[in-house]
Amino acid sequence: MSLMKSEASKAGVTVDGVVFTVRDGTLQVLLIRRGRPPFKGCWALPGGFVRGDETLERAARRELEEETGLRDVWLEQLYTFGDPGRDPRGRTVTVAYTALIRPGPVRAATDAADAAWFPAARPPRLAFDHARILRTGLRRLRAKLGYTTVGFQLLPKKFTLPELQRLYETILAKGLDKRNFRKKILSLRLLEAHGKQRSEGAHRPARLYSFNLGRMIVLDGQIP
Repeated sequence: MSLMKSEASKAGVTVDGVVFTVRDGTLQVLLIRRGRPPFKGCWALPGGFVRGDETLERAARRELEEETGLRDVWLEQLYTFGDPGRDPRGRTVTVAYTALIRPGPVRAATDAADAAWFPAARPPRLAFDHARILRTGLRRLRAKLGYTTVGFQLLPKKFTLPELQRLYETILAKGLDKRNFRKKILSLRLLEAHGKQRSEGAHRPARLYSFNLGRMIVLDGQIP
């Protein structure tokens, strides 16, 4: 038993952030270029070791700010990854967090040599097991579109149904039937219609909607 406790005490605890945004009509993920070994010069998810006086979420926020300059990001715990060979420095368990934010500038800091946005479906070669973590985060994000309102935070305060559908199509990486999408979304009563309309190119003006904050419900079913 004492040997087992000794071995367990040698395991390090880290946090990693899978931060998504929609830029230029593409779902993108935030990556940093590592400035230190191991995997120096390789792209990776922002993250690092948890300090002794930190909670996991506080560590994730600190690492995100230190390595990319992002602050006050809403994070959700994704999954714990602890395969024995995932880190060449020794046994390390990482707790991953996800976030979906509006696009904005990022900057490298501390042990990051660079920070940039990349297409989530076509990232560069990633350090550690971060490719697996990214795939897990991408699956979670796409699944959550079907039972939460996670995508609405990327929209302006007032938006049209075509704008909402394009957002869903971008994240899901597939086209959606206009009639089915509209019928499903409106049936959920999550949107509040406004009298004003917005012109979109040569098409007829589209009605403006906003998210009904009074209906914080769980969506019961997948978006078609």
